[in-house]
Amino acid sequence: MKHLLDANTLIEAKNRYYGMAICPGYWSWLLLQNKAFELASIVSVKDELTKGKDDLAEWAKDNATLFHDISDDQTQAAFGQIAAAIAEQNGKMKVGALEEFLGGADPWLIAKAMTTGAVVVTHEVLNREVKRKFIIPNVCEMFGIPYMNTFELLNKLEARFVLPA
Repeated sequence: MKHLLDANTLIEAKNRYYGMAICPGYWSWLLLQNKAFELASIVSVKDELTKGKDDLAEWAKDNATLFHDISDDQTQAAFGQIAAAIAEQNGKMKVGALEEFLGGADPWLIAKAMTTGAVVVTHEVLNREVKRKFIIPNVCEMFGIPYMNTFELLNKLEARFVLPA
């Protein structure tokens, strides 16, 4: 896989611009790109998505192969590196930011990207001044991991959602 999807890319797509009933082609495209080894996500993201009771939760359950395991030794070790680096920054952040970050899918997504050479796809934006929470682009920058948003991914992979003539 070359790109790893953050939960927010799927949630935003469902809630806003690529609603599942409005643009089913987007969701089919994701699965085709997964089969072509262009994109995936991780089981921690699937776990976040399936807590809901909506179409996206069902889609995530029905397409479990999109979500890769994180129990391999390399990802576990990378997570440890990320946790240690974040802990060093914790004094600059609001109380609870470390626990919140480490308790979610984000550090695992970054760890998987670190071990596979994938680009993280997220709607979070780099903000070096943020103090309320750890955000994916800031952590990616710490480790030299590339990241982009959904629209950059769509352009890079030349996605086309065309209606039949």
